Amino acid sequence: MIGDEARAALERFVTTDPADAGCAETLELLHAYVELVAAGENPEVRYPGVAVHLRSCGPCLDDYQGLLAVVRDADAADPPN
Repeated sequence: MIGDEARAALERFVTTDPADAGCAETLELLHAYVELVAAGENPEVRYPGVAVHLRSCGPCLDDYQGLLAVVRDADAADPPN
């Protein structure tokens, strides 16, 4: 018998939102999505399918968080004039 967490993860996996951009498209657009976040804009307006995907895909969310951290670190190291 599987636990509640495993059951919930499996359910999320098999019930994909039709607006979900999927891994390939998300990874293709991730740099632009991160640039909008770093600029203080709402990327969900321009890339709603990516936003939906990031809410349901742990590995892509990890990539997003890592890329955003790199961009923010770079911005902090090179402040604007």
